[in-house]
Amino acid sequence: MRATDGQVRKLMEEMAKHGRVGLAAMRSGLDRKTARKYVDAGKLPSETVVKRTWRTRADPFEEDWPWVAGRLAEEPGLEAKTLFELLREEYPERYEPGQLRTLQRHVRRWRAQRGPEREVFFVQAHRPGEAGQTDFTEAATLGITIDGELLVHLLCVFVLPYSNWQWATVCLSESMAALRRGIQAALFQLGRVPLFSQTDNSTAATHRIPNGLEAMTEGHRRPFNAEYLALTRHFGMTPRTTEVGAKEQNGDVEAGHRALKARLDQALLVRGSRDFEGVEAWQSFINEVQRKANAARGARLKEEMAALRPLSATRLPEFVEEAVRVNTGSTIRVRHCTYSVPSRLIGEVVRVHVYEDRIEVRFAGEVELACERLRGDKRHRIDYRHVIWSLVRKPGAFARYVFREEMFPSLAFRRAYDAIQGDRPGIRADLEYLRVLHLAASTLEADVQAALEVLLADNQPITVDTVRTLVTGGQRPEVPDLATEPIDLASYDELLMGVGA
Repeated sequence: MRATDGQVRKLMEEMAKHGRVGLAAMRSGLDRKTARKYVDAGKLPSETVVKRTWRTRADPFEEDWPWVAGRLAEEPGLEAKTLFELLREEYPERYEPGQLRTLQRHVRRWRAQRGPEREVFFVQAHRPGEAGQTDFTEAATLGITIDGELLVHLLCVFVLPYSNWQWATVCLSESMAALRRGIQAALFQLGRVPLFSQTDNSTAATHRIPNGLEAMTEGHRRPFNAEYLALTRHFGMTPRTTEVGAKEQNGDVEAGHRALKARLDQALLVRGSRDFEGVEAWQSFINEVQRKANAARGARLKEEMAALRPLSATRLPEFVEEAVRVNTGSTIRVRHCTYSVPSRLIGEVVRVHVYEDRIEVRFAGEVELACERLRGDKRHRIDYRHVIWSLVRKPGAFARYVFREEMFPSLAFRRAYDAIQGDRPGIRADLEYLRVLHLAASTLEADVQAALEVLLADNQPITVDTVRTLVTGGQRPEVPDLATEPIDLASYDELLMGVGA
């Protein structure tokens, strides 16, 4: 066993005390002869090692290295694996698969000695209170479920680079609504405002909005959209983005993504479950984890808080309001998607509150429709209850109705329609089915569906009358005659007298 530097230092200490090699060797754990060698040499083991400058085996690439170096000089981006495959194609008997690692070491050494200059990343000196960086990161890898269903979502993360104070908000997409919600949540949690609000060029802050005003800030290639400018102006911040293709300028927030998700993952392991009763419960869990992490930021956070300006602005609504006219098809177009509304609103202008995850259609201050917001372009959400009253009167329109498939709320309704068509095809079958659908809108859809399933299982003819019979039980429900007992006020007087006593 080779002597260590620590053993020899102990040896020298013992020799300085009493000068006896045998005793010093024993106390330092060395053999007497070994101890004598290092005492005579006066050097540590690390100082006596002779660096090897010769190869212990022949270089298998010595003959072909000039060709490899020439190819690297022409195309520095070539990988060692690609060059090795080319060599094996040319000389299949000369090289073995296990020699790839040797060539990779050769190529790595060549790049360090003769390769092109590499990009240098410059560590930034952050100033307290200067900027808040915002970025999005995927969170599906955390495996969060809501009542057993996987939640595919993102986190909008806001970071103060100087202190690394961090706040994350659950969102569904990299939209302007999500950006507004995330920044607001962070600022109101802080109670302070930085000088700059910084994003990268891929966020909704710089996405063009149709028919919207845009502004170009000096030194940035992409303009901010009007909504983001209004947001930063409201909170008294100056908008700032990274240069196009320079994500490292937003490095603090991006570097923190992995640490944030690791911290959440550990907290979920301690919790013992990744299932939550709602998105709000998951957000509350995230908030608690973040509060604990931010409480440990220490002196730098105190310094940063002192440099931030107090938050004096009010909270902005987390929706965008749009005025839309209801067309003759009883539908509206919102953000390139189509939604049906009650037909009594045809021709009226409604106010649509567009949230990140839902929309609310309002008329005269009342909510007429609240539903999940559709994602993407040219999608539609048609509720048969909004149009069935007109379709029953105009059954001929059903065959080529653009949203015809939306008139089948479940597979049972679709099977029922096919069965009716088999008995009497054409417009009469369409009318019969529409009457069944009208019954579902007038009563309970679940009851009508149950009745259809019974008729289909028994191969019974499906008509609105047979369905109504099953739904109502063949007779109108009777209202029970409840006898009303007279009220004896004397008992109350006795009770009050007893309390007074």
